Amino acid sequence: MITDPGAFIHAETRLRPVPYAPEISLHVADEATELWQKTEDELGRIGLPPPFWAFAWAGGQALARYILDHPETVRGRRVLDFASGSGLVAIAAMKAGAAEVTACDIDPFAIAAIGINAGANGVAVSPLQADIVGKDQGWETVLAGDICYERDLAARVIDWLFALSRRGATVLIGDPGRSYLPKERLDNLAVYEVPVTRTLEDADVKKSSVWRFRQP
Repeated sequence: MITDPGAFIHAETRLRPVPYAPEISLHVADEATELWQKTEDELGRIGLPPPFWAFAWAGGQALARYILDHPETVRGRRVLDFASGSGLVAIAAMKAGAAEVTACDIDPFAIAAIGINAGANGVAVSPLQADIVGKDQGWETVLAGDICYERDLAARVIDWLFALSRRGATVLIGDPGRSYLPKERLDNLAVYEVPVTRTLEDADVKKSSVWRFRQP
């Protein structure tokens, strides 16, 4: 039984540079299925979602790279990293000069990983375990990596992000070509060839883009 998510993360991952954003290092797992199974075994539960916190996903890597290369998107701003996972994008935002970053996720393991990874990179972020879709705390920049992999989730989140964009927030989405990304509502800002884990993506490199909502 896992009683300390932080200890589990330290035991089951290794600190490595992110392939497409080597300025940042994350505690990542060697193999997705093995860690997923071990998490279910330790918690005594089946059907858990994948350990999103244990990998640098393609959309997040693209978004992190874009932020590091375009720090004006976050510099001096209050930033939200939605569905933060490992905290990669939140860490990139702090390194690029954000005034403060809230890294939100619903998974308690992600919350632990965010704190551990932020500390490993010498930055401070504010982890938040909550479902905040539909809420607005006045964030000036909102970042979301790899959120369009399920139809219902994508529809719910995209409508919320669009509302934040309409009221003036800078909203950036990192995506490696997921099925439910509404490209007709978005403008493509950048395209990257991102190294990924074949067991997760069935490829060694994934073409990944950064998008923003099309302005009326």
